[in-house]
Amino acid sequence: MDTTALIVGDYSNGNDAVILKGEGDLSTLSGKPVNLVELSVSHYLLAGGLDSVGLSEADLDGVINTSDADMIAAFATDDVEAVVTWNPLVSAIMEEPGATKLFDSSDIPGEIIDLMVVNTETLEANPDFGKAMAGAWYEVMSLMAAGDEGVLTAMAEASGTDLAGYKAQLASTEMFYDPAEAVAFTSGAELPATMVSVAEFLFDKGILGEGAPSADFVGVEYPDGSIAGNTDNVMFRYDTTYMQMAADGAL
Repeated sequence: MDTTALIVGDYSNGNDAVILKGEGDLSTLSGKPVNLVELSVSHYLLAGGLDSVGLSEADLDGVINTSDADMIAAFATDDVEAVVTWNPLVSAIMEEPGATKLFDSSDIPGEIIDLMVVNTETLEANPDFGKAMAGAWYEVMSLMAAGDEGVLTAMAEASGTDLAGYKAQLASTEMFYDPAEAVAFTSGAELPATMVSVAEFLFDKGILGEGAPSADFVGVEYPDGSIAGNTDNVMFRYDTTYMQMAADGAL
């Protein structure tokens, strides 16, 4: 489905982590099973971590698909040796005796990005929809940035944690409270390079579909109009129009 990233909200800067039971480093994972939510950002983080030490998933004793709801309980069992997950689960697991953080999203800054995405056709037909979404988003961002504890507490409850836990998550998230910062990030030179890594992961895991001949199968369009991948199959677009309107006070 042709999709547009309407808002680039933040990137994970420590909220996602690879955790080992006991002492060791990333190379210690060789020959071990790893529990994670398969084909998720956790899987992507693991791939990046393994690659950084010259390993791949083939060097593991497999990955075990484990829901986030079961992750904390799984780590407490004797059979589980390592997990990859996200907050607030990371914080809870790191409180367990012997838990060692091997790698986290701060080691690949700007790669695990939180986006608000919309149907491109819907957005093009209803630009006021884009304005409304961006306006609501940055209204909430301004309240969060100001430290509004009512807003932060509501967010915490929706995230399954308390106010202190949510503030800890925010501390390990690079939030784009200012829409101008989101525009700069989305227009930057690093994002296309990141998307190449994402596309390679998606292709390797078969997420692009059985008919995809390569990681370039899907075209990605950037704010300057440039396209990476298949120009005849553009299905994902980064559009700074509405974030820029928010920055300009033009919503």
